[in-house]
Formats: sequence, structure tokens, C-alpha cells
Amino acid sequence: VQLQASGGGLVQAGGSLRLSCSASGPTFGRSRYATLGWFRQAPGKEREFVAAIMWSGGTTRYGDSVTGRFTISRDNAKNTVYLQMNSLKPEDTAVYYCAVDSTWHRYADWRGYGYWGQGTQVTVSS
Repeated sequence: VQLQASGGGLVQAGGSLRLSCSASGPTFGRSRYATLGWFRQAPGKEREFVAAIMWSGGTTRYGDSVTGRFTISRDNAKNTVYLQMNSLKPEDTAVYYCAVDSTWHRYADWRGYGYWGQGTQVTVSS
């Protein structure tokens, strides 16, 4: 599975950004519970769960710090997952990564994800 993340950039606090993650490869989506997650990591901090979506069925989950502000969605035809980020705060500044797991039950644990994109920088200025 190959993942390509894009859409990061510099935005003022209160602004919005939409990240995209395109997935490809012969094995992607074969698992009924295939999960695509977004994580972020700021300098000096641990990798943090942001959001996840089950590829089949579209079940979603969010990290506490982004609930109500971020929305994860998918376009099955394009094999692409989006992360709409609204009401951005300076503390959202981080490198954002998309990743794929073959199961759902560990969606918030980055250590369970086997495939990762290259990361895209999001910087929110105050």
C-alpha cells in the first residue's frame, strides 16, 4: 500500500485546511475492517491520534482535542481520505500523517498501523 498525503500549509488561527490522503496498491481495501487514520506529531511530542475512518461502512472516530472541529471523510471511487480541519488553533501545528491498518479495533494506536504516508506540515499562526 502506498499513501500520499497533501494539503498542508500555513494558516491563521481560526482558519481551515483540508488534507488529502490517496491510497494505492493491490492489497488496499481488501480487509473488511481496513482503517485509514490521521495522526500528528509536533516537535518534542509523541505521535497523537487525530481521526480514523473504516474504509467499509465509514465509521469514524476522533481524538478529544479535535472533536467538533475536524471531519474525516472518504471517497471510495478515488481511494482518497480527507481531513477537513476547521477552527484551527496554534496547538494544531504539527506534521500530519495518514496511515493504513487492516483492523479497526486499535484505530487510535499508531503502533498498529503498517503503512504510512510521508507527512504534511500544518502550521497555525496566532
